[in-house]
Amino acid sequence: MTARSFRVGLVGCGRISKNHFDALRKVDGLTLAAVADLDAERARRAGDEQGVPAFASLDEMLRAGEIDVVAICTPSGIHSAQGAAAARAGKHVVTEKPMSLSLAQADELVRACDDAGVQLFVVKQNRLNPPVQLLKRAVDKGRFGRIYMANVTVRWQRPQEYYDAEPWRGTWEFDGGAIMNQASHYVDLMQWLVGPVESISAKTATQARRIEAEDSGIGLLKFRSGALGVIEVNVLTYPKNLEGSITILGEKGSVKIGGTAVNRVEHWTFADYDDDDKLVEAASTNPPNVYGFGHEGYYRNVLAVLRGEAKPETDGRAGRKSLEIILGIYEAAKTGAEVPIPLSFKG
Repeated sequence: MTARSFRVGLVGCGRISKNHFDALRKVDGLTLAAVADLDAERARRAGDEQGVPAFASLDEMLRAGEIDVVAICTPSGIHSAQGAAAARAGKHVVTEKPMSLSLAQADELVRACDDAGVQLFVVKQNRLNPPVQLLKRAVDKGRFGRIYMANVTVRWQRPQEYYDAEPWRGTWEFDGGAIMNQASHYVDLMQWLVGPVESISAKTATQARRIEAEDSGIGLLKFRSGALGVIEVNVLTYPKNLEGSITILGEKGSVKIGGTAVNRVEHWTFADYDDDDKLVEAASTNPPNVYGFGHEGYYRNVLAVLRGEAKPETDGRAGRKSLEIILGIYEAAKTGAEVPIPLSFKG
């Protein structure tokens, strides 16, 4: 019996779609079968470039019925509604981060996929970066001993032209700010590596970009383990992206994974030797942009799950965890209070 293959329809042919197109070409068993975008001309161009039918809406693409999986690359504020529509049509769902802009929407999407008996995948491709995988193994092996401090830093540049190019960017309804959008993967890494968060304090600001949401922010986290964490984000770094990093400091180890997108081991020191230490130099990568190479690995996991050979790298419930922390940061910044996790509101 040959392994089953799956046809993917992608909705949202903007900035991130190229990473999905490139990844799907490399994964034998997944085939791009259709594209859709509310901008009919953009959909047509993408369809011509990829050699697949193009549609002017997700509904049109779903009605055509020639797909098994819907990949959602649209503005963040409509991820959950489109994911739920795809689920109701019996399609598996792959959604870019964040899975929604509120916990209520996130829960609705999870429920829709559960009710329809389809898989929900939330793209968190940075988990698959080789240096991050090494760091995860070190945490899981207990090499740090007790973790004292963790830090994620996103020092990137998004000029005003970036926001002006798409009117939904930087809006509360469809996007959120630097923490919800640019730092979403980094917040995910923090909770994935260090563990559950107990409470959050925060400050945010809109310092230089003409947008509704924040272009800069700092979150202070207290983890249930007693560790402390700092999330520092801005999109005002002159003149270009400088750093996307995570640092973990423990009683028996110190590690920093840096580069522009957690792609390079910058510091790796432990009290006790492990054979993984030999892999550190080879683990560093040099991706062409801040999205890295992780989409191909992510889609390989999607295929393995759909074939019944693996569990999801990041399903809806895992994707919800980082969303809750981001919303906690926004609530703490708005109220000036320390906000406990889990949140008492669904947003």
